[in-house]
Amino acid sequence: MSSVSEGRFRSSSVPLITPGHPRTPLRTTLRTTLRTDDGVRIEAVYEPGTAAAGAAAETSFDGTAIVVAHGFTGSAGRPAVRRAAEVLGRRAAVVTFSFRGHGGSGGRSTVGDREVLDLAAAVRWARALGHRRVVTVGFSMGGSVVLRHGALCKGRAGVSAERGGRIEAHEGVHADARADAVVAVSAPARWYYRGTAPMRRLHWVVTRPVGRLVGRYGLRTRIDHNDWDPVPLSPVGAAGLIAPAPLLIVHGDRDPYFPLDHPRMLAEAAGDGAELWLEHGMGHAENAADESLLTRIGDWVAAR
Repeated sequence: MSSVSEGRFRSSSVPLITPGHPRTPLRTTLRTTLRTDDGVRIEAVYEPGTAAAGAAAETSFDGTAIVVAHGFTGSAGRPAVRRAAEVLGRRAAVVTFSFRGHGGSGGRSTVGDREVLDLAAAVRWARALGHRRVVTVGFSMGGSVVLRHGALCKGRAGVSAERGGRIEAHEGVHADARADAVVAVSAPARWYYRGTAPMRRLHWVVTRPVGRLVGRYGLRTRIDHNDWDPVPLSPVGAAGLIAPAPLLIVHGDRDPYFPLDHPRMLAEAAGDGAELWLEHGMGHAENAADESLLTRIGDWVAAR
């Protein structure tokens, strides 16, 4: 897939829909279309969140927003994503969106490369709506995207750019796209992994013309036919660059796509900057994340 230069995240085109004080989070559900730095239109939904039963009302309105990044072939409207938004919404406001090539968004999926720009646009929107603190929660492909986004967009240090395998910081870049904490669920550690049957099938869908037709009409996912050039920073390469932002890595011991060496590699790369949860009996990504796990993730977000 074609790779975008990540030396800069410019401001996204966000409709002026925030009357009143910009530091006061909204209390109403909103739907909008965001425009990424490379001009792709992304559908997005904002939900202000509801206080969990028995919890103080301010828990959901403390200025925190959670941006949910779905997995490959998902979208903002899929039931598993809606369930995640509902449970996480008991602890904070929630932004869901559809990656390029998915749902009602434009463009074509680059399977984790340019998607970092989609996430940056969603994070900026959350901040534009008044949220002082934004946490990204990504599943599978979305997990790899939140890891790269966390490494490439680092507040005052700006956004890092990939140049010949090195990471170079650029000053003067917008800090409003940064994540204050990162949660990666069922994320791969390395690219081009084909060690399981589901991943071999996924590679067939992504790399073969017939597979991309199956993706478009069978999985409702439009996939870019270009190879990555250059190959983007790997998730394991990104994991060690996220600190000082807190990082939570969550993975199921029955994940049919990525075995346990993937989360362990990510945690080892992140060192003391990461917390690792290995979930007994859990499968893959948002479809396998039950209410109990999502509640614990929401509690982790609220406590950081």
